[in-house]
Amino acid sequence: MSDARDVGAGGCSPPFTALTEPEVEALVRGICFKTGPPRTVGVEVEWLVHEAHTPWLPVTRERLEAAYAALRCVPLASALTVEPGGQLELSSPPAGSLMECLSVVRADLAAVRAVLAGQDLCLVGLGHDPWHTPRRFLRERRYNALEACLDRSGPAGRHMMCTSASVQVCLDAGHEEPGPLGHVRRWWLAHQLGPVLVAAFANSPLLGHRPTGWLSTRQLLWAQIGPGRAGAPPLGDDPRAAWARHVLDAPVMCVRRDDGPWEVPEALHFRHWVRSGLPRPPTREDLDYHLTTLFPPVRPRGHLELRMIDAQPGDDGWMVPLAVTTALFDDPQAAETAYRAVAPLTERSLGLPAPHNPLWTAAARSGLADPGLREAAVTCFAAALRALPRLGADTEVTDAVAGFQDRYVRRGRSPAHDLLDRIHGGTEPARIAPGPARPGGRRLRTPLTSAGRTPTVHGKDETA
Repeated sequence: MSDARDVGAGGCSPPFTALTEPEVEALVRGICFKTGPPRTVGVEVEWLVHEAHTPWLPVTRERLEAAYAALRCVPLASALTVEPGGQLELSSPPAGSLMECLSVVRADLAAVRAVLAGQDLCLVGLGHDPWHTPRRFLRERRYNALEACLDRSGPAGRHMMCTSASVQVCLDAGHEEPGPLGHVRRWWLAHQLGPVLVAAFANSPLLGHRPTGWLSTRQLLWAQIGPGRAGAPPLGDDPRAAWARHVLDAPVMCVRRDDGPWEVPEALHFRHWVRSGLPRPPTREDLDYHLTTLFPPVRPRGHLELRMIDAQPGDDGWMVPLAVTTALFDDPQAAETAYRAVAPLTERSLGLPAPHNPLWTAAARSGLADPGLREAAVTCFAAALRALPRLGADTEVTDAVAGFQDRYVRRGRSPAHDLLDRIHGGTEPARIAPGPARPGGRRLRTPLTSAGRTPTVHGKDETA
């Protein structure tokens, strides 16, 4: 999600071109929602990197550096970046179809896996690392500032920076005009379908070797970061205006400078920075950077970036959320079905923005054991399966979605349950926990003791 390059002094050196509030609002409106017919799709696939034979042992910095040096010589169509904790991310180029996107990323992943296998390392699809404590691999000024900022509210931020992984689906914002593929409807659908995606693809029930009591601990950690950094704006009829207000009222993570550490202000919101001009006037480059330091579950970046899906198990598990989400957004019939399926869930949000409302909490904690979420998921997966052939998906993709539907959705399960079954059943202990499984071990109702931090920045745009 972000590249490993440090942000240079561009935009930090005088002369400054100070921004006004109207300029900020106009820029955000123009940058973040670029409308038109939905034509392209992309995916950002994050992976934990583990020892191939002893995954519970940490990979040393030297081994990671050697492996990543070798990967720099591999020609890839996707952007390969390193996250703060050493996770790898592949970000596909915008593709003209679902199958094109799948083909490109599968080929790139095969090349990456081959290099890592030569180093006795492997890619692991889990929403949160079940064994390792957060430790930072990248040491750059922006990550120093991010960590300092997030540490003020608790440990959740370090977990999100260093021990989490996701599948992020990127879709066009949609038509300017109303309708099933209009940008207002798609913005609304992304936030209301989000809990269904969290529940269906939950895959992070463990922290520190033990169950946390949540099927998606990763989503819990995001919520603990707080609404200013990791929350969505209120939904309404004008997503551009709502997002512009949210950006202005969001806390500033850091003030960049040419030399020395970046300043990490406290209780400085971008609106106040614009008005006061202190500690220096913010520039267009500061606004661009500020946008990358916000981590809502749906981030508008011209297109929509859906960020709520845990990384998935298996070499090709990531294909299922990509295929299902694309079908539910880009096929008009499936989009209408999804809209009707999630509409009854909206009252459970109590009018509160995502993910800090009861519906998102239920999705992260209980998954598809929640009857309403399960009913919506069953309807949405069936609609996606009908739509995928219309989008050109081949039988391998539809079979994978159908298999996921049968194994998990119809049974009210998610991949997290497989991990829990192995823990409680004592099977495959070496792959899930170091040493014998401990059925009946203490459940951590809340894995972190304080409301957490912003988790994340990833390699490319310094914000996860």
